[in-house]
Amino acid sequence: MKKAFVYLALFLLIGTGLTAYSRPNILFLFADDQRADTVAALGNPVIKTPNLDRLAHAGMAFNRAYMQGGMNAATCVPSRAMLLSGRNLFHISENLIHDGTFDETWPAAFGRDGYTTFMTGKWHNGPPALPHSFQIARSVFAGGMGNPLQLKLSNLVDAKLAPPHIGARHSCAIFADETIRFLKEHPGGPFFAYVPFDAPHDPHIVPADFSFNYAPANIPLPPNFLPQHPWDNGEMTIRDEKLMPWPRTPAGVKSYLAEYYRYITYLDAQIGRILDALAASPYATNTIVLFSADSGVACGSHGLIGKQNVYEYDSVRVPLIISGPGIPAGQRTDAMCYLFDVLPTLGKLCNVASPKGSEGIEFSAALHDPAKPARQEMLFAYKDVQRAFRDERWKLIRYPQVDKTQLFDLQTDPQEATNLAGLPQFAAKVAALTGRLKKAQRECGDEAPLIVAPPRPAEWDLPAKTFNSKKIKAID
Repeated sequence: MKKAFVYLALFLLIGTGLTAYSRPNILFLFADDQRADTVAALGNPVIKTPNLDRLAHAGMAFNRAYMQGGMNAATCVPSRAMLLSGRNLFHISENLIHDGTFDETWPAAFGRDGYTTFMTGKWHNGPPALPHSFQIARSVFAGGMGNPLQLKLSNLVDAKLAPPHIGARHSCAIFADETIRFLKEHPGGPFFAYVPFDAPHDPHIVPADFSFNYAPANIPLPPNFLPQHPWDNGEMTIRDEKLMPWPRTPAGVKSYLAEYYRYITYLDAQIGRILDALAASPYATNTIVLFSADSGVACGSHGLIGKQNVYEYDSVRVPLIISGPGIPAGQRTDAMCYLFDVLPTLGKLCNVASPKGSEGIEFSAALHDPAKPARQEMLFAYKDVQRAFRDERWKLIRYPQVDKTQLFDLQTDPQEATNLAGLPQFAAKVAALTGRLKKAQRECGDEAPLIVAPPRPAEWDLPAKTFNSKKIKAID
């Protein structure tokens, strides 16, 4: 009877493509502020990303993957907390600690289930939480220029890292070095390797000997370029928006994009080194490789530069490519998912039990058939100044503090360039989506109002030092 039970268990594991000895490894490559439209193989006609291209050709790319937003300007912090914990924006602790207790994370769950867990790169969720998620961490950067994380923890291996862009090696090269070292030294057994880079976050500093450059004149403007945002979105003069003067000019945005694209191409080269090392390792055929990013960034879209918004490419939509055993090659899917759905999906694929508190929805069905749906609707938020809701076609953005609303038909207007909210024929659609937004807020635990009284004026002042307080009229 016991032998029969063992045979049955093995049969069930084999039926899912897994055995105790062949569970896939995970290599998760994670960028910082990389827009979803910055991969050549996925449609960008200018950028050069040969290594991300080969990953896309080998696996499946998600056209509609999202981070949910943030409650502070550094949206990468909540984005990473959501990713690691599997919790939504309104249930996370950004430092992965609730009431003095460390949140359970998916990497920790993989570690408990027999995986070796490794991390190198930008850790942005509080130093004390790191050893509760990863068994091995090397060359960890805490986030913020000049702020290396010096770990004093006996159960972690720490290699001192100089601040990024200073010294003989660029931080991205160091993170690639450490990942390659891990692949060469790993003694065997399944592993979960998380490599969160700090690129292409500004400043866009690339080693001087990286010879590839982009000519600004050859870079097209974003289709939704504006000289300035038409009203106060609640973060008009934050640090990120001061990276370029107002009004934004076509020449200025093109130069900014040339630097941004160059940094992405440099990051792509470091990713290529890791992919080459994986291909030469014993783990080449049994590793799921993922590439994603913590957020998009505006770079001139809608008159914005930063990511403190809830527009698609300007902030919440992110690239997501997944390649590995059993995943169809060269496929794209419209299945909608959050970043905090990704690790629950890997847990399903690797037969790893969910950690306490995870509420992500696994979408493994879409990885076998790109026509399979995942989520049907999405809620996005930025502080108490912006809320958004989207379904398969429509997107509503609400600015409570200034009483402004936007409605976009993403089927015909994926760049969110034409606001339909003020047209009488769309009043019923605005009302219906507003009701669905309120329902989604209740389900996620979001208590922010969609109407405030009295609202602030929607007009906003340009910084006096630069533009003599010129008034910008709020327009739809």
